[in-house]
Amino acid sequence: MLEIELNGLRFINPLILASGILDESGDTMLRVADAGAGGIVTKSVGVEPREGYENPVIYELPYGLLNAMGLPNPGIGNYEEEIKRVKKANVPIIGSVFGKTGEEFIYLAKKMEEYGADAVELNLSCPHAKGYGMEIGVDAEFVEEIVEGVKKSVNIPVWAKLTPNTDSILKIARAAEKADALVLINTVKAMAIDIDAKMPVLKNIFGGLSGPAIKPIGIRAVYEVYREVKKPIIGVGGITYGRDALEYIMAGASAVEIGTAIYYRGLNVFKKISHEIEDWMRKNGYDEIKELVGIAQVR
Repeated sequence: MLEIELNGLRFINPLILASGILDESGDTMLRVADAGAGGIVTKSVGVEPREGYENPVIYELPYGLLNAMGLPNPGIGNYEEEIKRVKKANVPIIGSVFGKTGEEFIYLAKKMEEYGADAVELNLSCPHAKGYGMEIGVDAEFVEEIVEGVKKSVNIPVWAKLTPNTDSILKIARAAEKADALVLINTVKAMAIDIDAKMPVLKNIFGGLSGPAIKPIGIRAVYEVYREVKKPIIGVGGITYGRDALEYIMAGASAVEIGTAIYYRGLNVFKKISHEIEDWMRKNGYDEIKELVGIAQVR
């Protein structure tokens, strides 16, 4: 009922672990796979090890989480064993990478392919790491250059994760059209202030907002891009319950990524959401999840 095929990869369900939570080590990624995830996106990995920002790096709000981790990672040279370990899970492994130049993205993507990743996700959207992510991802020409360069350099599928922090996500999606799939969206650039301390709550001042608050933004992005760009879409942002995932799928997503919901509902959230989707499908007479992709589009 929930099994899908995306870019030639088989997923037992359309629920994929989003980059940035429980995905730095092979052991934690194996735990997520055992908990029912249909696929795993790794921690975003760069050319060199990176410690990230000083604490505090995360802050809970009534409507989501605000974080500025700063892309901490062990560096691509130290990541081969983690990929090999998680390959035991027998679910698709998508290696997330970030860089400052097209050459860095190409190098990282080739390393992920060499290590055994089934696909690579280009982080063109982190909103709080200087010189990376969003700062690159709002430049349509640069996005096109990076995606084309990586596509020519690897034989595994290339996913482009795009930022909502732009005046036109459709423009950026068109620039990334040579990717095999588009991932929409990453966190929304935001901040909060502690009025008693009279200072920002995060050491980095600005962070990325995730969780329920950004779901309408993510759904709008998926809906808008699905109408104009004929590539599979993976929806991300605020997916906590089965109904949230169904909204994204009906807007046009072929699969979804889940991250913050682990904080709210525990590691078994993948199984919980799978059951909730299946229950809705049975009640409404649907046999396969692909029947619902884009069904809410109004022409």
